[in-house]
Amino acid sequence: MNIKLEVNGSTLYATLEDNTSAEAFYQLLPVTIEMHDYANFEKVGPLGASIARNDEYITTEPGDIILYQGNQITVYYDTNSWNFTRLGKIENATKDGLLSVLGEGDVTITFSAN
Repeated sequence: MNIKLEVNGSTLYATLEDNTSAEAFYQLLPVTIEMHDYANFEKVGPLGASIARNDEYITTEPGDIILYQGNQITVYYDTNSWNFTRLGKIENATKDGLLSVLGEGDVTITFSAN
């Protein structure tokens, strides 16, 4: 499954994982999420619904789209290790590239089917 993220006038493309959480997320699309910067490695915001978790201990990379606590969506532009559910990965993502698109502070991202 492929999705697109629209943010600050740019469009990013991502491929979703093959798990029940990603499938449930896909069924909610399109969804617009107000996200804030957290700890200088991610943008995070409320999904507005809870979906099943498939948590495992992972280390994130730039471009990872993560479900946190079943009801928060995060877009990582740096690394972090914790028990998360990976929902997908933004294509060709780099830290610098994502920071230039996401900007500093709060951001609004619209996730939709591609």
